Amino acid sequence: MEIYSSQNDVTIKGNIKSVNDFQEIKACLDDVKSQHGDINIKIVDSLSMTSSVIGYLNKLVLKDGINLKISIGNMQLMDLLNDLNLSSTFNAKKV
Repeated sequence: MEIYSSQNDVTIKGNIKSVNDFQEIKACLDDVKSQHGDINIKIVDSLSMTSSVIGYLNKLVLKDGINLKISIGNMQLMDLLNDLNLSSTFNAKKV
């Protein structure tokens, strides 16, 4: 997995599948969160994401009040968020 950010835009390429991936995502989003109230995430091609990432994104929205928007490139991941009733919470859209 690769992750990079510019201002409040974060791009994630590759599958989100390990504890290290979660730690990289959390560190990057914590850095962006410290400077912005809105975060735009583009998940280019991941098929799924770990429960720890889902929980962290949920915390960002519900506890920290971050306005999150996620653009998703893979329909399987979009279906997962729909099944978990999180697509509206995360403002997730298929691109």
